[in-house]
Amino acid sequence: MTNTKLIATALAVALSLSSMPAFANSVYIEQHGLWNEAGGGQAGWANQIGVYQDGFFNDVYAEQNGSGNVSGAGQVGINNGYESHQVGWNNEAGAAQFGDNNTATINQDGINNVAAGIQVGNGCDYTVDQTGAGNVSAFVQVCP
Repeated sequence: MTNTKLIATALAVALSLSSMPAFANSVYIEQHGLWNEAGGGQAGWANQIGVYQDGFFNDVYAEQNGSGNVSGAGQVGINNGYESHQVGWNNEAGAAQFGDNNTATINQDGINNVAAGIQVGNGCDYTVDQTGAGNVSAFVQVCP
């Protein structure tokens, strides 16, 4: 290999590696307490998963396939569960549960869909299924 080809190849590799983080997926997890679990998977680019759990036996699972999807959680209490499945572009899903034994499930397939929620109390449950583009779902639920 000539010096020119070697330098050009090295430069191309360096440029491609330096631009990788702009397309990278990201995950933020912060758990306090005992026996909390977080998992999931991402395929595509610029997807984000954020999890915060404070308490015991809380569980988060987020799965994303596409680009620019965001999934969040929250959860303070005992035995809360959040699950999201997103396919497409620029979908946003969130939870934020306060209390015990709450369950949240969000499924989105499409482009620019938003689902948000807050649950306060014990034994709350919600499921959101959205397909298409530009769907918005928001709610607050208080349970005994």
